[in-house]
Amino acid sequence: MFYQIEFAILYALQSLHSPWLDLVMTRITSLGDHGFVWILTGVVLFCIPKTRKIGISVLLSLAVGLLLGNMILKNLIERPRPCWIDTQTVLLIQNPKDFSFPSGHTLASFEGAFSIWLYNKKLGIPFLFLAVLIAFSRLYLFVHFPTDVLGGAFLGSCIALLVHRVIERNSFVEKNT
Repeated sequence: MFYQIEFAILYALQSLHSPWLDLVMTRITSLGDHGFVWILTGVVLFCIPKTRKIGISVLLSLAVGLLLGNMILKNLIERPRPCWIDTQTVLLIQNPKDFSFPSGHTLASFEGAFSIWLYNKKLGIPFLFLAVLIAFSRLYLFVHFPTDVLGGAFLGSCIALLVHRVIERNSFVEKNT
Protein backbone atom coordinates (compact mmCIF):
# COMPACT_ATOMS: atom_id res chain seq x y z
CA MET A 1 0.00 0.00 0.00
CA PHE A 2 2.80 2.39 0.83
CA TYR A 3 4.27 1.88 -2.64
CA GLN A 4 0.86 2.88 -4.05
CA ILE A 5 1.00 6.27 -2.34
CA GLU A 6 4.56 6.88 -3.46
CA PHE A 7 3.81 5.83 -7.03
CA ALA A 8 0.73 8.08 -7.02
CA ILE A 9 2.97 11.03 -6.17
CA LEU A 10 5.51 10.08 -8.83
CA TYR A 11 2.82 9.61 -11.48
CA ALA A 12 1.32 13.00 -10.59
CA LEU A 13 4.74 14.56 -11.14
CA GLN A 14 4.95 12.90 -14.56
CA SER A 15 2.04 15.12 -15.64
CA LEU A 16 4.34 18.16 -15.23
CA HIS A 17 6.68 17.07 -18.01
CA SER A 18 7.38 19.46 -20.84
CA PRO A 19 10.42 19.78 -23.11
CA TRP A 20 11.82 22.84 -21.32
CA LEU A 21 11.23 21.43 -17.81
CA ASP A 22 12.74 18.10 -18.86
CA LEU A 23 15.89 19.96 -19.92
CA VAL A 24 16.01 22.01 -16.71
CA MET A 25 15.50 18.98 -14.45
CA THR A 26 18.13 16.86 -16.21
CA ARG A 27 20.62 19.75 -15.88
CA ILE A 28 19.76 20.32 -12.22
CA THR A 29 20.09 16.63 -11.36
CA SER A 30 23.45 16.48 -13.15
CA LEU A 31 24.79 19.09 -10.72
CA GLY A 32 24.40 16.44 -8.02
CA ASP A 33 26.07 13.65 -10.00
CA HIS A 34 28.85 12.19 -7.84
CA GLY A 35 28.42 15.13 -5.47
CA PHE A 36 30.27 17.28 -8.02
CA VAL A 37 28.81 20.70 -7.19
CA TRP A 38 29.13 20.05 -3.44
CA ILE A 39 32.72 18.81 -3.62
CA LEU A 40 33.64 21.81 -5.76
CA THR A 41 31.88 24.17 -3.34
CA GLY A 42 33.63 22.57 -0.36
CA VAL A 43 37.04 22.85 -2.01
CA VAL A 44 36.48 26.50 -2.97
CA LEU A 45 35.29 27.36 0.54
CA PHE A 46 38.26 25.51 2.04
CA CYS A 47 40.70 27.49 -0.12
CA ILE A 48 39.41 30.83 1.20
CA PRO A 49 40.81 31.46 4.71
CA LYS A 50 37.64 33.22 5.87
CA THR A 51 35.42 30.26 4.89
CA ARG A 52 37.89 27.42 5.52
CA LYS A 53 35.86 26.01 8.41
CA ILE A 54 32.74 25.87 6.22
CA GLY A 55 34.70 24.06 3.52
CA ILE A 56 35.98 21.52 6.04
CA SER A 57 32.43 20.98 7.28
CA VAL A 58 31.09 20.44 3.75
CA LEU A 59 33.87 18.03 2.77
CA LEU A 60 33.73 16.01 6.01
CA SER A 61 29.95 15.78 5.79
CA LEU A 62 30.21 14.50 2.23
CA ALA A 63 32.74 11.86 3.29
CA VAL A 64 30.55 10.64 6.17
CA GLY A 65 27.49 10.57 3.90
CA LEU A 66 29.31 8.63 1.20
CA LEU A 67 30.31 5.98 3.71
CA LEU A 68 27.06 5.82 5.69
CA GLY A 69 24.46 6.51 2.99
CA ASN A 70 25.87 5.26 -0.28
CA MET A 71 28.14 2.45 0.86
CA ILE A 72 26.30 1.08 3.91
CA LEU A 73 22.58 1.98 3.93
CA LYS A 74 21.88 1.57 0.22
CA ASN A 75 23.42 -1.91 0.22
CA LEU A 76 21.91 -2.89 3.56
CA ILE A 77 18.35 -1.82 2.68
CA GLU A 78 18.50 -2.79 -1.02
CA ARG A 79 15.40 -0.84 -1.97
CA PRO A 80 14.60 -1.02 -5.68
CA ARG A 81 14.13 2.20 -7.60
CA PRO A 82 10.72 3.14 -8.99
CA CYS A 83 12.12 2.95 -12.53
CA TRP A 84 13.14 -0.68 -11.86
CA ILE A 85 9.62 -1.59 -10.75
CA ASP A 86 7.71 0.35 -13.43
CA THR A 87 9.82 0.01 -16.53
CA GLN A 88 7.14 1.60 -18.73
CA THR A 89 8.01 5.14 -17.65
CA VAL A 90 10.54 6.63 -20.04
CA LEU A 91 13.68 7.86 -18.29
CA LEU A 92 15.35 11.10 -19.35
CA ILE A 93 18.62 10.11 -17.70
CA GLN A 94 20.59 6.90 -17.54
CA ASN A 95 19.00 4.19 -15.40
CA PRO A 96 20.93 4.22 -12.08
CA LYS A 97 22.62 0.95 -11.09
CA ASP A 98 22.69 1.38 -7.30
CA PHE A 99 19.80 0.99 -4.86
CA SER A 100 17.30 3.70 -4.08
CA PHE A 101 17.32 4.44 -0.32
CA PRO A 102 18.54 6.98 0.59
CA SER A 103 18.80 9.28 -2.41
CA GLY A 104 22.52 9.97 -2.78
CA HIS A 105 21.96 13.19 -4.71
CA THR A 106 19.68 14.49 -1.97
CA LEU A 107 21.97 13.24 0.80
CA ALA A 108 25.01 15.06 -0.59
CA SER A 109 22.98 18.16 -1.39
CA PHE A 110 21.65 18.53 2.13
CA GLU A 111 25.03 17.74 3.67
CA GLY A 112 26.61 20.51 1.64
CA ALA A 113 23.84 23.08 1.83
CA PHE A 114 23.02 22.57 5.51
CA SER A 115 26.74 22.70 6.40
CA ILE A 116 26.96 26.10 4.73
CA TRP A 117 23.73 27.32 6.34
CA LEU A 118 24.90 26.34 9.82
CA TYR A 119 27.82 28.76 9.51
CA ASN A 120 26.30 31.45 7.31
CA LYS A 121 22.52 31.72 7.02
CA LYS A 122 22.56 34.28 4.20
CA LEU A 123 24.98 32.25 2.08
CA GLY A 124 23.24 29.00 2.99
CA ILE A 125 19.76 29.93 1.74
CA PRO A 126 20.56 29.76 -2.01
CA PHE A 127 22.44 26.51 -1.44
CA LEU A 128 19.44 25.05 0.40
CA PHE A 129 17.25 26.13 -2.51
CA LEU A 130 19.61 24.28 -4.88
CA ALA A 131 19.48 21.21 -2.62
CA VAL A 132 15.68 21.21 -2.75
CA LEU A 133 15.75 21.54 -6.55
CA ILE A 134 18.18 18.62 -6.88
CA ALA A 135 16.02 16.54 -4.54
CA PHE A 136 12.87 17.39 -6.52
CA SER A 137 14.62 16.52 -9.79
CA ARG A 138 15.13 12.96 -8.55
CA LEU A 139 11.36 12.55 -8.17
CA TYR A 140 10.58 14.33 -11.43
CA LEU A 141 13.01 12.02 -13.25
CA PHE A 142 11.36 8.92 -11.70
CA VAL A 143 14.56 7.51 -10.18
CA HIS A 144 13.63 7.85 -6.48
CA PHE A 145 10.60 7.43 -4.27
CA PRO A 146 9.53 10.39 -2.11
CA THR A 147 10.72 8.60 1.03
CA ASP A 148 14.17 8.10 -0.54
CA VAL A 149 14.41 11.86 -0.99
CA LEU A 150 13.02 12.64 2.47
CA GLY A 151 15.41 10.11 4.00
CA GLY A 152 18.35 11.63 2.12
CA ALA A 153 17.41 15.15 3.21
CA PHE A 154 16.97 14.11 6.85
CA LEU A 155 20.15 12.03 7.00
CA GLY A 156 22.17 14.70 5.16
CA SER A 157 20.98 17.41 7.55
CA CYS A 158 21.77 15.23 10.59
CA ILE A 159 25.25 14.43 9.28
CA ALA A 160 25.93 18.12 8.60
CA LEU A 161 24.78 19.04 12.10
CA LEU A 162 26.91 16.31 13.69
CA VAL A 163 30.01 17.32 11.71
CA HIS A 164 29.36 20.98 12.57
CA ARG A 165 29.24 20.15 16.28
CA VAL A 166 32.42 18.07 16.10
CA ILE A 167 34.27 20.87 14.31
CA GLU A 168 33.06 23.48 16.76
CA ARG A 169 34.18 21.37 19.74
CA ASN A 170 37.66 20.69 18.38
CA SER A 171 40.23 23.42 18.50
CA PHE A 172 42.43 21.92 15.76
CA VAL A 173 40.28 23.63 13.15
CA GLU A 174 40.65 27.00 14.88
CA LYS A 175 44.45 26.67 14.92
CA ASN A 176 44.62 25.83 11.22
CA THR A 177 42.34 28.58 9.89
